[in-house]
Amino acid sequence: MLVDDEVPFVEAMTRRLTRRDLEVEQAFSGQEAIDKLTNGTKTEVVILDVKMPGMDGIDTLKAIKSRIPLVEVIMLTGHATVESAIEGMKHGAFDYLLKPCDMDHLIEKVSEAAAHKRQHEEKIINARIKEITARRD
Repeated sequence: MLVDDEVPFVEAMTRRLTRRDLEVEQAFSGQEAIDKLTNGTKTEVVILDVKMPGMDGIDTLKAIKSRIPLVEVIMLTGHATVESAIEGMKHGAFDYLLKPCDMDHLIEKVSEAAAHKRQHEEKIINARIKEITARRD
């Protein structure tokens, strides 16, 4: 999912990412992203702008992580500060990248984040299997 209030940026990035065989869901605000994620949109990774009107990127990150903790979030901004990067990482961002971002680097980070999410899901499944088999013994 790509979340940014700048419509031309979202549309351009969506075209570039889909050309690389990635499925991209779009959201133009933090609240729209939360609504889509909590209403069943299957998303492994969110690419999230930090500076947005209304619910900013940090507040959106907090809401995502509190409701769907396994979804990985990559923060993307053209207005980076050390403080905002630390804040994002403190609240569970997978990574923090600067606009403009090299497309190959972004795709590499998305792949890493998706793999990280799948590893967490696998650990949870294995723990549940152990719990079920322990009850049977």
